[in-house]
Amino acid sequence: MTNNDLLRRLRYILNIKDTKIIKILALVDYQVPLPRVVSWLKKENDEDFTECSDKDILAFLDGLIIEKRGKREPPPGQKLKPIPTQRLNNNLIFLKLKIAFNLKSDDVLKMLELAEYNISSSELTAFFRKKNHRHYRVCKDQILRKFIKGLQVKLTS
Repeated sequence: MTNNDLLRRLRYILNIKDTKIIKILALVDYQVPLPRVVSWLKKENDEDFTECSDKDILAFLDGLIIEKRGKREPPPGQKLKPIPTQRLNNNLIFLKLKIAFNLKSDDVLKMLELAEYNISSSELTAFFRKKNHRHYRVCKDQILRKFIKGLQVKLTS
């Protein structure tokens, strides 16, 4: 799944306008002009199409977390540690969407069922483990697509 496809799907599921995407990106101090956002949302064969980079989609997902859950505040007397730079993959996208929509594992499993895809709880938790953990499992495009389809069914019904 491309970054542009992911952005288009999330825009549809959340029923948000292009200007709202700009506001979500601004929540993480990521400034993008409206014509660029419009070009991200175009189809690949359109001459005005622009590819949405990993940095762009990570900023959108982080902004979506703040939009849905609020800005994280540090405990009194402590500073918030900066988020380390992360390399984009399906596991990270899956995790950020899970956080943004405040989903528990059972909720995710139900959404996958809505998309007619069944996995066990242990298979699901393997996607959210650290990469060097022996039970870590790579999230393939099909599973991420099914989760997004289940999210769509849940949020638009």
